Amino acid sequence: MTIRVAVADRRRLISEAISAFLDSVHDFDVVEAVEESEECGDVVSRVLRLRPSAALLGAVGAEHGVFELAGKIRAEAPECGVVVLASNPTQDVVDEAMANAVSIIPGNARLPHLVHAIRGAVAGCPTIHPALLRSRGQADRRLNDREREVLRLTVRGAPIKEIAAELYLAPGTVRNLASSAIKKLQGRNRFDAARIAASNGWI
Repeated sequence: MTIRVAVADRRRLISEAISAFLDSVHDFDVVEAVEESEECGDVVSRVLRLRPSAALLGAVGAEHGVFELAGKIRAEAPECGVVVLASNPTQDVVDEAMANAVSIIPGNARLPHLVHAIRGAVAGCPTIHPALLRSRGQADRRLNDREREVLRLTVRGAPIKEIAAELYLAPGTVRNLASSAIKKLQGRNRFDAARIAASNGWI
């Protein structure tokens, strides 16, 4: 079976280089390289016209914006797998990819990983690059017991003063522990850090 791939990236050189490589894979056929500077609707309409097996989405103005485009493609062409090539994905970007069942590959990945991600997306098994999964595990191991306790109480909605009283700590110490956990988990605030930790079974 030939895997038809549409490549969408505003960087023409990157788009053409990736397209040339994918075309060299024996069962891949790059049907078109689309510039992502176009409106999302134009990219989606091209996908609907070309009916690729997978769409590879590269650089956009903001990495979170690519998931809006991915969502539209999945809604209009559910048979089309989606792979996001992210230059330097943060934990939030990885979480968003997992939540939207989109494969994600960091910009420093090797080309065989890209091929594997595209095959997985076409088979309905979105993949996350191993380096991104390792970073999630390392974040878990770096959390100390006190940070876990603070996040565990945060999940229950406890304010700083209540957490401090329950753990017999000064409020300032609790804030420091929360700040440390936020940094390690790349959360937006302590509630987001607690959500990340809870969703991954770390607390």
